[in-house]
Amino acid sequence: MIRPLLLSAMTAALVLPATAPPAEARNRRSGGKLLLTNGVSTVEGSAGGGLATWAVVAGNETRDGIGGAGHATLVALPDFDLETAGAAIGVNDRVELSYARQSFDTRAAGAALGLGRGFTFRQHVIGAKLRVAGDAVFDQDRWLPQIAIGVQHRINDRGATVRAVGARASRGTDVYVAATKLLLARSLLLDGTLRWTKANQFGLLGFGGDRRAGHGVQAEGSAAYMLSRRLVVGAEYRSKPDNLGFAREQDAWDAFAALAVTRHLSVTAAYVDLGDIATVRDQRGAFLSIQGAF
Repeated sequence: MIRPLLLSAMTAALVLPATAPPAEARNRRSGGKLLLTNGVSTVEGSAGGGLATWAVVAGNETRDGIGGAGHATLVALPDFDLETAGAAIGVNDRVELSYARQSFDTRAAGAALGLGRGFTFRQHVIGAKLRVAGDAVFDQDRWLPQIAIGVQHRINDRGATVRAVGARASRGTDVYVAATKLLLARSLLLDGTLRWTKANQFGLLGFGGDRRAGHGVQAEGSAAYMLSRRLVVGAEYRSKPDNLGFAREQDAWDAFAALAVTRHLSVTAAYVDLGDIATVRDQRGAFLSIQGAF
């Protein structure tokens, strides 16, 4: 028998088998992924957790098919709201193409910052990911994790505003490498990602600044533990550049619970801490994301 095992990180949910005999596991390769082994959608549209990008590929299909996922996410903070919606396509469990549109509402803080009440930053994130080694589900007899490389190009539509606060550009490109390991015998998922970026507040405040103009390496990490067949808890961490002199930037983290409602629907809720944003202190709040996948 194969027992579904749900694993995910911050926003991340996976259901995996507690035991997978080799012959049966091989048969799965030509059918469909085990329940929710595509993870959930990050705020940038790629498959992974809520904050951290993983090496997994979006969609429910394996190497013989094309799958996909769509998400809607709200991050409600004391002084700001971040809304993001997007979709991703996974081809043969090897290549992922993704897109997300982000809206960052400054609410009343916009007036205090001189932008106007309810001023909204908007950003488009276009991504591509390639799995280059390993298989997170089937390589249980190896220590090698699933490894992927990827790129995300960000376009901020408030170019004049982000330059006025010190950003060097309104467009920027991240490059990352991610490693994801599932330890089925321990009901545990671990992920580590290195990202080469110059994005200020994920690109919502532009790219580069007066303190640092170019790219630097940042780290992301996720850990998740299964509590039941459909419920997982965990945490994520993501470091961020500190490029702008007028507003120091802190790293982000979250603690989450993810629920697999059906094979095609998952819901993730989290407590998220994004630190200070644009001189407004202590932006800690709620994260809610819904993902549909096929």
